[in-house]
Amino acid sequence: MNTLKTAFLLALLTGLFLVIGQLLGGRTGIQIAFIFALIMNFGSYYFSDKIALSMYKAQEVDKMQAPELYSILERLTQKANLPMPRVYIIPQDAPNAFATGRNPDHAAVAVTQGALNLLSQEELMGVLGHELGHVKHRDILISTIASTIAGTIMFVSSMIKWAALFGGLSRDDDDSSPLVLIAMAIFAPIAATLIQLAISRSREYDADKAGAIYSGNPLYLARALEKLENYSKNIQLKGSPATENMFIVNPFKGKSFMALFSTHPSTEERIARLKKMVIS
Repeated sequence: MNTLKTAFLLALLTGLFLVIGQLLGGRTGIQIAFIFALIMNFGSYYFSDKIALSMYKAQEVDKMQAPELYSILERLTQKANLPMPRVYIIPQDAPNAFATGRNPDHAAVAVTQGALNLLSQEELMGVLGHELGHVKHRDILISTIASTIAGTIMFVSSMIKWAALFGGLSRDDDDSSPLVLIAMAIFAPIAATLIQLAISRSREYDADKAGAIYSGNPLYLARALEKLENYSKNIQLKGSPATENMFIVNPFKGKSFMALFSTHPSTEERIARLKKMVIS
């Protein structure tokens, strides 16, 4: 169901992109914006693991250094039919985790020291299963595609607004009204952002389901999410809010002013869905 929702949202985002292209009458501006966004986002896609791990000073560990963590991941990757990812520990007390890497063959899973201290082995299995779900579903690629389209829409909308400001919207080549273009320039970026965030939230539900399946019990992840949510309110992660979509729970929730603009569904809803999996 969430896969269909993601496909629909991506189609909606693409449709919004095409509408702007139509209103611009095929100008080269939208082509330039798309190429610019493509280079920027796919550049970050190829180097996402290095950027994120470096930002949080994550330290790579092997089986000798973190035997329990490594052993759990080995079992889960076998169940998920995935290659073993690189394993990292983030030296922070805030409990959290994320996965990164452009595909399953170049994946990395990072867990904070706080999460290792807080979670039981079963709860850690649920969390790591969730992160492997992101790897399995290639969510880094999906979010990159969404970011590229949304980024292009925002770039072109900004061009339109600057053109309007300096009187560059007189159009003799088509019937598009300058007022329509200005309205689109104002509302299109908002719509693109909302769709992009909805895609991110949808991917979290699918990763939760994967975590429940790989770990063998939905309640492992449900209990982990409850702990992570409660503790993250008291122990702030040191980092950038721009990376909040990477983590299993939003570590910068205090800096988000509306649930509508959140990269994550509510933790309460996620826990409720996991508990329903037990009942069904």
